[in-house]
Amino acid sequence: QVQVVESGGGLVQAGGSLRLSCAASARTFSSYSMGWFRQAPGKEREFVAAISWSGGMTSYADSVKGRFTISRDNAKNTMYLQMNSLKPEDTAVYYCAVSGSHWYTFRPTTASEYDYWGQGTQVTVSS
Repeated sequence: QVQVVESGGGLVQAGGSLRLSCAASARTFSSYSMGWFRQAPGKEREFVAAISWSGGMTSYADSVKGRFTISRDNAKNTMYLQMNSLKPEDTAVYYCAVSGSHWYTFRPTTASEYDYWGQGTQVTVSS
């Protein structure tokens, strides 16, 4: 069974940090590229970051470069998004996504590239 579950969201002040986690089944985690998207109220879902199975390839939205770091621990079947220097505009529901595409053909910023999605976790950044 493919299960994708995010956790780690919460309420923080601007400048603070959060680490989001995404747990997946062992087979799914070992076979797929993964990414994070977010959706703010009234906005379309937007790409945040993505990572290859090995972790050797990553991609970030310009808005989060230098502040967010995506990583994965395959031994724990878990992907992480470390979010530092948070801004109010980072407020959104954050979704973990899994893709069956190999990185060399992968378009990480395109939501339709992903096959499985988590339920989302709320991140709220106060000013």
